[in-house]
Amino acid sequence: MTTPQHPPFPPHDPHRGPHAEEGADRGAGHVPASAHGHHGQGDGAGHGHGAGGGHGASGGHGHSHSHGPAAPVSRHLRKVIAAILIPFTAAVLVGLAVLWPGGAPPHERTGVGFDRQTQQATVTKVVELSCQSVNASGSTPTGDTSTAEGSSAVQQANGDCKRATIRVDTGKDTGRTFDEVVQPDQSRQLHEGQKVVVAYEPSAPRDLQYSVTDINRRLPLALLAGIFALAVVVVGRLRGLMALISLAISFLLLNFFILPAILQGSNPLVVAVIGSSAIMLIALYLCHGLSARTSVAVLGTLISLLLIGVLGSLFIGWAALTGNTDDNTGLIHGLYPSIDMSGLLLAGVIIGSLGVLDDVTVTQTSAVWELHEANPTMGRRGLYRAGIRIGRDHIASVVNTLVLAYAGAALPLLLLFSIAQSGVGTVANSELVAEEIVRTLVGSIGLVASVPVTTALAALVVSADRTAARPAGATPGGDAAPVRGGRGRRRKR
Repeated sequence: MTTPQHPPFPPHDPHRGPHAEEGADRGAGHVPASAHGHHGQGDGAGHGHGAGGGHGASGGHGHSHSHGPAAPVSRHLRKVIAAILIPFTAAVLVGLAVLWPGGAPPHERTGVGFDRQTQQATVTKVVELSCQSVNASGSTPTGDTSTAEGSSAVQQANGDCKRATIRVDTGKDTGRTFDEVVQPDQSRQLHEGQKVVVAYEPSAPRDLQYSVTDINRRLPLALLAGIFALAVVVVGRLRGLMALISLAISFLLLNFFILPAILQGSNPLVVAVIGSSAIMLIALYLCHGLSARTSVAVLGTLISLLLIGVLGSLFIGWAALTGNTDDNTGLIHGLYPSIDMSGLLLAGVIIGSLGVLDDVTVTQTSAVWELHEANPTMGRRGLYRAGIRIGRDHIASVVNTLVLAYAGAALPLLLLFSIAQSGVGTVANSELVAEEIVRTLVGSIGLVASVPVTTALAALVVSADRTAARPAGATPGGDAAPVRGGRGRRRKR
């Protein structure tokens, strides 16, 4: 069986070298020899020959390789995808330029919570002593010791306390030392040589200006981050390195655009949409390449984010969620009253859903592309049905992941409700828990919707490309169709 000769390929010349066709390929705009399969296995590994061992009646030969990790789509489909994504990308860039904050607005420190001046310090000495000698009252408490307060009072009166000497290592008071008493019932116990974080209050009396506020955890956190980066690069290689770069860019956009822009009074929803879109475009194209496959994943992610934004806005307003539920959000509202806290809550829902959405849409798009590559005769309905079967397993695991992630983060809060023996309805109705419920369910609905949406888009693209007008027997990339007989075989992607 012979295959029709594709115009860019010249007739076979027996006097030319074995790689002469590759030179012609380069001149015609084709992928070089690295994409032509394994040359060490002979001509049949990369080229389909006639049954008699020749090159066919016309001297042509059918190429059976694929160009790169994904079969290229037709020029018409590329134009359609570009007509959608180029204006969208331009709008994101304009939004970044218009809303770029140039830094968070300054404010006077309140000395409350995280809004305090802090310095690094070291515990230089720890001495044990009786709690009676350091407490204001040396008398033994006579209250009910069965309660937490009574038990703590007894420990503070009769137990052994510690006096820690701390040396300030940074700031204008470098080298200055101060003492701090550590009660026996404190959860954070200090030991000699330990690195700590101290808070500084300039308006307090000199001997009370510094106090230990936390442990310095920079070394273990940096070591863990290094192990994570090493594991990603070792297993993922170049793709893993690109993922780390996109992760760094995401943090930069979060710290230098999203957060300062919200603090300067920009609409949190608009900022979240623009910032998330920029993160999505950079992460997907940087990690997965500039291709039609990635563009379909971008479109699926974008549609799902729009759905999450609409549902989140509707139900946050309907449930009258203010977004001001704890000390931290209360401090933010006190420092910046112009911030829309409910909008901030919605922005958090969108940003929090983006990471899992990327995973779902890329997986579904890749599944449909591989199904089409394995069976090019499969139509869009068959591709959609097969892709959805894969997506159902993904839905089950992703939704469970989201629910457990939120439950794990809110575990102390759930324990408090369990201790109080509150009913499920009472717990769910409280604003603190209702926020998490809305966040979880809205994000999960968007994730579930992303599977059929992305699968349908991918099936439409690859099936439309398969049926597009092209020379008989040609593949989407413009090469002749793979030869099914003889020694020719298709290179597995």
